[in-house]
Amino acid sequence: MPQIEEGVKKTPLSTVHEEAGGKMVPFAGFYMPVAYRGITEEHRKVRSSVGVFDLSHMGEFRITGSRALDFLQKMTTNDVAKLAVGDVQYSLMCHPEGGIVDDLLVYRLPGEYLLVVNAANIEKDFDWLSSHKPEGVALTDESDQTALIAIQGPRSEAVVAKLTDFDLSKLGYYKAVRAKVSGQEILFSRTGYTGEDGFELYMPPEKAEFFWRKIMEAGRQFDIEPIGLGARDTLRLEMKYMLYGNDIDAATNPIEAGLGWVVKLNKGNFIGRGPIEKMKTEGPKRKLAAFEMLEKSIPRKGCLIYTATQKAGEVTSGTFSPSLEKGVGLGYVPSILSAVGTKLEIDIRGKKSPAAVVPAPFYQKGSHK
Repeated sequence: MPQIEEGVKKTPLSTVHEEAGGKMVPFAGFYMPVAYRGITEEHRKVRSSVGVFDLSHMGEFRITGSRALDFLQKMTTNDVAKLAVGDVQYSLMCHPEGGIVDDLLVYRLPGEYLLVVNAANIEKDFDWLSSHKPEGVALTDESDQTALIAIQGPRSEAVVAKLTDFDLSKLGYYKAVRAKVSGQEILFSRTGYTGEDGFELYMPPEKAEFFWRKIMEAGRQFDIEPIGLGARDTLRLEMKYMLYGNDIDAATNPIEAGLGWVVKLNKGNFIGRGPIEKMKTEGPKRKLAAFEMLEKSIPRKGCLIYTATQKAGEVTSGTFSPSLEKGVGLGYVPSILSAVGTKLEIDIRGKKSPAAVVPAPFYQKGSHK
């Protein structure tokens, strides 16, 4: 275990990770396991069977009050009014200039909403929401009072079915419910960040170890394994899921990021609407392109992207894809260079390696329905 840095927190499952041999690193203000057995092995476990993730570092905000819906309609880009109780929605918060504050999940629960935000952005997001909060809305940061465990993979339903009497066939993709799991009523949902079927279990921190051990026990017949941040990153990148701070940030308009599908311009006014609508109408000058390497090489964040002798952009996320067994990446390039089939070159440690723009997601065989 590395020496604890000042201000870096442990999750309620730190002891479990250390027992399992997790390699702990500081991430978004928390000590988190980057890997246990190995990134590639853990990645393939999730694609082929099932893995379990500690996501207790994520942020959770509860929003209640008579004006909660109006508040969220103003603060987020997607249409919160379309959510029925038990629905979950992927959305964005944007600055007035159209740049992205964060990407997040919005849960509509009985009489309230739950926002799940990125760990590195908890304080920033809470301050942003607080600075716009009107009378008639209560906003509570419950991040420190909430532990979160995710179960991901094609066998995840079989694992969760052993822990609950709730009929999981009635819990669709991007749905949530309160029901008993291992005899205790908690909130759980069916979303995911891997492209595979998966579930998220929310619980008080003092219950996290209890649930983790119950999940591992239920998954033993499927050789369930704990999965670290390294495989979480390669799994999400194969699906072209955004990572805030890499692929999107305060300088990114949702349209150029390919996130126009979570921007509902017809719902009324929201922060950032004008610049987003303008870019949608005029067309973005640059787009986030997915590319794969044509030779054996691995692109990394910050590598420069070229076409012929011209610099075209830089890699925002890049890795070796364990599923495709080749290097893949994302990067912003002029829109004219974003078409599938466009040939690019990626400067990897001073050597320009050939690449081509490909359709996204890179991995097409995920089990989520």
